[in-house]
Amino acid sequence: MRAAVRLGGLAVLVMAAACGLALRLAAPAAAVGLSPLEGLAGRWVGEGRLGVKGNATEQVKCRVNYIYTKDSDQLRQSIRCASAGGSVDVQTLVNHVEGKLTGTWQELVRNWSGELTGAVSSRGFKVQVRGESLSANMDIIVIGKRQVVEIQFINSSLIGLTLVLERG
Repeated sequence: MRAAVRLGGLAVLVMAAACGLALRLAAPAAAVGLSPLEGLAGRWVGEGRLGVKGNATEQVKCRVNYIYTKDSDQLRQSIRCASAGGSVDVQTLVNHVEGKLTGTWQELVRNWSGELTGAVSSRGFKVQVRGESLSANMDIIVIGKRQVVEIQFINSSLIGLTLVLERG
């Protein structure tokens, strides 16, 4: 049961991280009139560390696929992550309007769902995920061709998640 709780939170956070990362990476495209979501289309891979209260930090490996729809300025996202404790499978739909993000997420293994909101900031992106099981805030920073995501958990047994993703 403890592993399921850890991975459930991870699914939410990984999804949120990916959404936020997508926006930050695409920010330069917005300067030339393109949607900030458009630059994310394709596959991304990476790994990171998950902090859990009372336990050792756990390593996770993830792959993320993005499908962009120009007509509706939407991004469909599929996230699959694995760790020693199990796996997660998250599907999201992100809508973009004038720098603001809204959308939905669902963790398919556990049948959890919720909403996400976010906005572009001067440093990158700020994203929030809210559902029945977990709340999280995160900052997204892009360094070269890598995406770095720092997530803080609210009222959770999870402490934080740091991910580094590259186009793969």
